[in-house]
This record gives sequence, C-alpha cells and structure tokens, in this order.
Amino acid sequence: MPLLTVSDLTMSFAEKDLYADAEFQLEAGDHMGIVGQNGVGKSTLIKIITGSELPLKGQINWQKNIKIGYLDQYADIEEDLTLTQFLQTAYADLFERNEQLTELYNQYAETGEEKYLDRAGQTQEYLDAHGFYEIDTEIEQTITGLGLDSIGRDQLVGEMSGGQRSKIILAKMILASPDVILLDEPTNYLDTAQIEWLIDYLNSFQGAVMVVSHDYDFLEQITNCIINVAFGKITKYRGSFKQAMRQRAEREEFQQRQFDKQQVEIEKAERFIRKNKAGSKSTMAKSREKKLARMERVDPPSTNIQASFNFPYADTGSHNALTVEELSVGYNKPLLAPVTISMSLGEKVAFAGFNGVGKSTLIKTILGKLPSKGGSAEFSPSAVINYFSQELDWENDAMTPMAIIADAFPKLQQRAIRTKLAQCGLDSENAMKPIGQLSGGEQTKVKLAMMEFTPSNFLIMDEPTNHLDEETKEALKRALQRFEGNLIVVSHESGFYEGVVDKILNVEKLSLKKSE
Repeated sequence: MPLLTVSDLTMSFAEKDLYADAEFQLEAGDHMGIVGQNGVGKSTLIKIITGSELPLKGQINWQKNIKIGYLDQYADIEEDLTLTQFLQTAYADLFERNEQLTELYNQYAETGEEKYLDRAGQTQEYLDAHGFYEIDTEIEQTITGLGLDSIGRDQLVGEMSGGQRSKIILAKMILASPDVILLDEPTNYLDTAQIEWLIDYLNSFQGAVMVVSHDYDFLEQITNCIINVAFGKITKYRGSFKQAMRQRAEREEFQQRQFDKQQVEIEKAERFIRKNKAGSKSTMAKSREKKLARMERVDPPSTNIQASFNFPYADTGSHNALTVEELSVGYNKPLLAPVTISMSLGEKVAFAGFNGVGKSTLIKTILGKLPSKGGSAEFSPSAVINYFSQELDWENDAMTPMAIIADAFPKLQQRAIRTKLAQCGLDSENAMKPIGQLSGGEQTKVKLAMMEFTPSNFLIMDEPTNHLDEETKEALKRALQRFEGNLIVVSHESGFYEGVVDKILNVEKLSLKKSE
C-alpha cells in the first residue's frame, strides 16, 4: 500500500494553472526528487500534501499513523528558546514522560504504594527503549553534522539569521525520526561539508523522502525516483535524477513523433473535407469531420522558458579595482581575522566557506553598508558597483515586477521592462502579479532583471543561485563569464563559480569563532 496517494489534483493561482487532474504515489522506500522550472508549483505541491494549502480539486491520502517531518523554512517557532532547548523539543514526548517518572517516584516516596513504583518501572523501560538517555549525544552529533557549532548552543532563536533558522528546523526534523521526510530546497543554506552530511543521512534513512531542489548534483546522490512538474502535469520516473531526465527526453521524443504523425493525418483529412464537402462525396466528408472532432489530440512537447542575462559593462580607467587592507568585520566583536585582498581590472573572485562564517558580513563591510572594526576597503574612483543581496525583501509585496522596475527606473518604457523580464525568464502573466505571490526563483529573476538596467564594471553577487532552476543558473553563469568587469560572488555551489572566477578566498580559514 502506498504511503501517499495523490489523485485528480488540480490547482491554480489567479489565471495560472499549476496542475490539472495530476496524480502520483509515494511508495515505501521512495527517495523522491521534485523538479521543474521556477514557478511551476513544486513548493505549492509540498504545502498541499502537508495540508497547509488546499487544492481546487483532488484527493491527498496518507497511510494511517504516518509520522511526517517537514522542513518549513517559514515556520513560526518560539524565539525565546536557545538552540539546545529548541532541538530538545523534537523529543517533547520523552521529556514529558521523564517528568512523569519523577512525579511517580515522588508519589511512591510519599505514600509507599507499590502501584507508583510499578508505573515508574514501566515508564523507565519506555524511556530506555526510546533512547531518552542518548538524546544529548544525538543532539550533539546533529549540531556538529549541520555546522550549528558556530551558532552557539545558548544562542536565542529570535537572534538567528534566516539561514541559521532553516538549519535548526532541519536539525529538529531529523532528530524527531519521522517516517516520511519532506524537504523544500534544503541545501540553500548549507555549505559543502553540511550537504555531504545530509546526503549520508538521507542515504541511510529507511523511510520515504520527498525533496524539492534545484541542486541536481544533490538529487543525483539521494534519489531513486523523480517527479517532474511541468505544463500542468506531474510525471513520475524511476531511477536517479540523470536516469529520470533520460526517460523524460525519450518520452518527449516519442510524443513529438506521435504529434507529427497525427498532424499529417489531420492535414490529410482536412484537405479531403474541404475538397468534398459540397460534392458527391459530401457524406464521406461529414463522416471524416465527425471523426476529427472526436479525435484525442496529441499535444506537442512543450518547451521550458529559457532565461538569458546580460550585465552591461561601464568603462573604467583604473587598473586597480579594489584594495582591502587589514579589514576587520563583525557586529559586537570581530568575526574574522583581518582581511587583506586586492583585485585588478577584470579579476573575478569567489568567497567560499560555511554558511554563517561571515561571507555576507565581509561583502557588506567592503561595500560600506556595515561599519568596519578596523582597516579599510577602497574601490577605484571609476568603479560602478552592481550589488545582488540574497534577501528577497521588497518595500511593498503587493507591487508587481513591472511596477517595481518602473518605480526604480522612471524613464524606462513599459515595453523595455516587459522585454527584459521575458528575457530573464519571467512571463507576462507573472510580470503583472504581486511580487509576494511569486516563487523565490521568480523573485530572484526580477532582481537580476533590475541589475541589467544599470551598466557597471564591478558585480557583487551574494548567493544569487539560491532559488534558481538549473537552466537559469547555467544562463546566469554564462553571463558572468562574459562580463568584462570585476566580480565577487558568494555561492554554496562550487560548480556554479568554477570556470567563472580567477581565485577563491576561503573565508572559513579567517574565522575567529573556533578560537573564542
């Protein structure tokens, strides 16, 4: 019996149809990847099967008594808990039983009645059997594996960054030992070592897994089946990600052949009808006309929206693009050892290191958005900087992409804005939708489109690929390779900046956290 059966699923937002009468099943042992372009409804699908979103039509049937673990990056969590206290909530039932055990011993001490001692013995056996006394060890192993050491065990949840909160929610979900794990872009805030830890964990996990991800290398290592969400349909393929993509290509080739064959038949029939509708063969013509009307038409394979980017270059007369000398960065105290780097004209650099180490803080300090703790950062006098921040924050979530860009660039014509958004992979329908209703990938495309209206000679990009599908990431990578000016890029995907940058600054080696 399947763990999950989805049938007749239909969902749309405004005028955009996501799925129509879609269906699939999650079987025991399935490690399922969910793939598709930005905005096709992958995250919505997860919300529907967890019950946080209601479909227009369809049935979502879970097997009874299934324990589901869901990585919800936007979940409301108690902000006055420390990291350790938050992770302990994964074992709330066991801690409650431990309190009951203490109460039973107290009652036995007061009354001497054996029934309390018997209940205490049963509770003790339950705690032993369910690993209550190994909780601290399990929490420590997970803290280390997901790189939570740098946060600090006494750090309050309310003082954590968005990336740190995502990590601790993932950690709690893992510690809760669910039967089915649902993950939505789990690698967005993880560095390479943490992704490797998660891969090992998922590969040893005996339950079922559903993962939305644009990190295809990650999916290739952890999946044994894939569902592809595209053009209103959900199609399941067996095998790893690469095997699934080969199956999809073969399916599309077959569909194209069937479409071409049917088009020849339709054209032949229509020719006959036009020629004989009023002649002696009119009865045959009408018969063929009825047959055409009843024919189940084969759709041609649809083509994914293709994005392209082009960051216009502004000339500079300076050979030295950026000089950073003994720059100390941080908030209450320095995060990193003093940084000294220099970049000459056209040089491109990646900032690497685990999430939370201080890469974004370093970038913001170099840009002057944060005050330094010492040292200096100086761009060339002719530097024109274009900065991409990883936060998807908008002054007004109700404004459309068209309106946001028009507000930022009042002299632009509507046609130029619409054309640029289309080139970045955002269709006309989404261009007129409130930005808050768009997926993370679609919002990222809007930010990238805005950058293309400003000629520059120095791009600074902080995790630009977090929400992008693979096709769009490749298009962005090509644009950065073509860009004539300087580039500083932060990305947790080393494959993204390989072949783009000239050198890598490992910010992790500058971290002061281990020596505090």
